[in-house]
Amino acid sequence: MMAHSPVSARILAVEDDPLLASHLQADLMRRGYEVTLSHDGSEGLSLAEREDFDLVLMDIMLPGTNGLEALQRLRQRRRVPVLLMSALGDEQNRIAGFSQGADDYLPKPFSLGELSVRIEAILRRVAYERHEQQAPRSDEGLSFDEGRSDVSHAGQWAGLTPSEYRVLELLWRNREEVLSKPFLYQQALRRAYAQHDRSLDMHVSHVRRKLQAIGYADARVDTAWGKGYVMVQVSP
Repeated sequence: MMAHSPVSARILAVEDDPLLASHLQADLMRRGYEVTLSHDGSEGLSLAEREDFDLVLMDIMLPGTNGLEALQRLRQRRRVPVLLMSALGDEQNRIAGFSQGADDYLPKPFSLGELSVRIEAILRRVAYERHEQQAPRSDEGLSFDEGRSDVSHAGQWAGLTPSEYRVLELLWRNREEVLSKPFLYQQALRRAYAQHDRSLDMHVSHVRRKLQAIGYADARVDTAWGKGYVMVQVSP
């Protein structure tokens, strides 16, 4: 039984392989999505910046502007969810993708069924987060805004990515408690933990740097070696 798809969801697929792009478009339209195709990184970036899409599927190896560059530039303007696709399935490219703000990463070759499940998961999460949107809450100098997936301190926004926000929010809710890497991968990054996957470490590093940049020093993220991470209050 086919899972229900939000009929109104608009998807931009940036893929330079015309055959794969055609298959993607046909399958996703059959599932009820509205699909726009682009075969070039620069054109895809321009479309993503100019129009309102619910999700962007982007290949990494693209003519014009490659997918990682396009994602980096897009993140300066928009928070639209991005699912990267790539035949470059190695750890370095996965980390690069997530560090630039990707919401998911699908190595090629993949089945259209798996792609559909990943898309549905991202759109469900976005819909849930919109539904749960609430007024910013302030905790000891740090204001959490669910709607924009960001925190502010003394009027300055940290500029967190959605994944970084989820990592920080989990650690904050469980202050003084060590959260394991498998737990953080599952709950914040929404995927299984792999021993050699360093993307969580990179997210934590970015969170630390961004909190420092806005002058927040009342609590910090510490590494619990061999276990995970913990948020601790800093004594005045």
